Amino acid sequence: MTENVSLTTEFILTGFTDHQELKILLFILFLTIYLITIIGNIGLVILISVEPQLHSPMYLFLGNLAFMDAFNSCAITPKMLMNFFCKDRMISLHECMVQFYCLCLAETTACFLLAAMAYDRYVAICNPLHYPNMMSKKLSIQMIIASLMAGNIHSMIHVGFLFRLTFCKSHQINHFFCDVLPLYRLSCTDPYINELMIFIFSGSIQVFTIGVVLLSYLYILFTIFRMKSKEGRGKAFSTCASHFVSVSIFYGSLLIMYIRPGAVDEGAIDIPVAIFYTIVIPFLNSFIYSLRNKDVISVLRKIMEIYTVTRKEATSSPSVPPQISSLKQNHK
Repeated sequence: MTENVSLTTEFILTGFTDHQELKILLFILFLTIYLITIIGNIGLVILISVEPQLHSPMYLFLGNLAFMDAFNSCAITPKMLMNFFCKDRMISLHECMVQFYCLCLAETTACFLLAAMAYDRYVAICNPLHYPNMMSKKLSIQMIIASLMAGNIHSMIHVGFLFRLTFCKSHQINHFFCDVLPLYRLSCTDPYINELMIFIFSGSIQVFTIGVVLLSYLYILFTIFRMKSKEGRGKAFSTCASHFVSVSIFYGSLLIMYIRPGAVDEGAIDIPVAIFYTIVIPFLNSFIYSLRNKDVISVLRKIMEIYTVTRKEATSSPSVPPQISSLKQNHK
């Protein structure tokens, strides 16, 4: 005897809370963070694009990382903000897949870009004389393209495996965006293969990129401690310390979220951990990689000085309309 099973193609995102007062406060908080994140990261991308002084491999990586952070925020936050005041908070299965694809693309690409940035700092600090040969502009562009391709392939693999699942249980996703782990919990099909793919591919990517980052920073630390100049040590350490903190939080939250044992069965920490890698890290990066970067600050000051001088010249010597100027010449 065959039972008719109603398959779910739409889901409800529960979000953070149902208390109206908290909704308003959280909406204002996350909207502020979102606007700062977008303005900061897109502003950094534009600054790196237009300023020749910032066209080095390090800033090419940084510009692409800032774009991925903005892309990540745009994939998650607008829908989350809408759901604070929407009654249904519905999202279709295909919207779920698109949202997760964008998230996975941004996060995977960011992993490889962070590894490339760590290697770039290793070469710059440990082998400064060989830097132009070891980190050419052509090589950095190839590394960026490879990062984007890896992110795209990784995302397509997981989204492709989502098509093998059927959903006939609850249509309520206990999350503020459509992640794969909450979907696996709602699946009527055994998601073992999907879990295995996450463990194999996501685990391999994180182990490889974390390994590159750790090795690079270990060599950097040894080089810094061998420096005789206190000023040189302080400059190198301050440059890398903030980067390493951001990288540690980013990788730590991804490892806890996807690679921890029993990640699919335990959903209690999904939302707190997801807030870090989808909202907090893109927000922090806009400060860490711009306001704490002396080259970026120097370029911003130069632009502000040019703007200030231009404004002063414009106000001190206002232009005379051409009609009045021609009348004055005819009168003379």
